[in-house]
Amino acid sequence: MTGMLASVNSVDEAKLVLAENIDIIDLKEPALGSLGGLDIGLVKQIVAVVNGQCPTSATIGDLPMQPEFIFNAVKEMAETGVNYVKIGFFASENQVQVIEKLALIAAHINLIAVLFADTHPDFSLIDKLIAAGFRGIMLDTLDKTKGSLTRIMAKAEIERFVVHVKSRHTICGLAGSLKLEDIPLLMSYQPDYLGFRGALCDQHERAGRLNVRSVQAIKQAIADFSC
Repeated sequence: MTGMLASVNSVDEAKLVLAENIDIIDLKEPALGSLGGLDIGLVKQIVAVVNGQCPTSATIGDLPMQPEFIFNAVKEMAETGVNYVKIGFFASENQVQVIEKLALIAAHINLIAVLFADTHPDFSLIDKLIAAGFRGIMLDTLDKTKGSLTRIMAKAEIERFVVHVKSRHTICGLAGSLKLEDIPLLMSYQPDYLGFRGALCDQHERAGRLNVRSVQAIKQAIADFSC
């Protein structure tokens, strides 16, 4: 069963999607980048409002691949009480070192790695991430102006990613400027989650306000193709 992930950047937005019974509420600041991080204090407020009614995830921000820096940011975000901490794996020669460092806390923090389709991600990292104890891996896009995931990466590659991750019994998510029309195709691959932000907002502006009708339409489309 594929769930819906909705990204929010405020207490009010969290309340809006919570009222629509979204499967997972993701906390980030779209105005600060692909995985822009929210203030730690605000994350704590949102986690308190959600109060365990559904899982929450939060990004640590678009941070450079410096192992100690990433390690400390993950620990700080985990202390907010969020259920999952998301880490973007940007193109760098330090990716493996970051994975090795995070392996030290993976047993105590639910880590989600985010790979970016428009940076020619190395899918050989998948097994390294899983071996290090990561709970999930998402495929996203870095440059939101280039269109949705389905335009940036070949459909066969997206399917290969999903099959690879799910075969390792690891949470698999797809995101990246996804739109309503992307749902039928991506649902056929049976990822665990489809993630949305722009498609939920007025005029599809990802840094804009959430539109409750858009949230409902996306949720309904996922439900329809789950049958």
